[in-house]
Amino acid sequence: MHKDKIAVGDHRVEAWRGGSGKPLVFLHGGGVFSQNIPFLELLAARASVLAPRHPAFGGSAQPATIRTVDDIAYFYLDMLDALDLKNVVLVGSSFGGWIASEICIRSTERIAGLVLIDAVGCKFGGREEREIADIYALPEEEVLRRTYAEPDRWAPDYTKLPEAEVTEIVHDRVALTRFGWRPYMHNPALANWLHRIKVPTLVVWGEKDGIAPPEYGHKLATRIPGASFVSEPGAGHFPQIEKPAEVAKRVEVFAAAAADRH
Repeated sequence: MHKDKIAVGDHRVEAWRGGSGKPLVFLHGGGVFSQNIPFLELLAARASVLAPRHPAFGGSAQPATIRTVDDIAYFYLDMLDALDLKNVVLVGSSFGGWIASEICIRSTERIAGLVLIDAVGCKFGGREEREIADIYALPEEEVLRRTYAEPDRWAPDYTKLPEAEVTEIVHDRVALTRFGWRPYMHNPALANWLHRIKVPTLVVWGEKDGIAPPEYGHKLATRIPGASFVSEPGAGHFPQIEKPAEVAKRVEVFAAAAADRH
């Protein structure tokens, strides 16, 4: 994988690219982006992988015209057009899964299949029901315990990271808060429009996810026509980080089946 820049209209974002073959676009969550690289490298063995950093994340400044998750979804639709990507397998993790869902309720013209990995973005219960853990209200130790099945192994040690990467992580956290704070990590209307996702969909969920528990993932899968749900044992909110080989294999099998339909 190598770092690149993508220009879409007046916007420029960082992106990681690698591999060759059918196009696969990965939309990251709010964790430490570099933890996804081993997973992306596995995918790049069989696909042409593009992993953009969302507008206002990575090294990008906050664009004046991109203020909501809706705006990010339209940005990515423009990106698919600008790059003329077709029959894309779209993979979204956590916050990136929310964006991927928003993209697909608008248009799947260029998308062959959708993979949602512990995706947030929906509200299924009552107004007072907490379905997604509030990472801003909980102590850091509790957030890590809920995020990773094995936090002692997978939680990042910020003291060992380069200063530039720590600065980027802080920048990403600010951006995530800006887009996902109110209402907290969801679009109140999104669940009502999931029936518009008309492409094959795979919902992958960490068995030990304490941020958005598996029952949340089951509800998500039942709202998307024909979606399949699979649980990843020994993984938390980011199974592609804790179980990269296993999740990459699931994505590869799904992508091959989606390609056969085109």
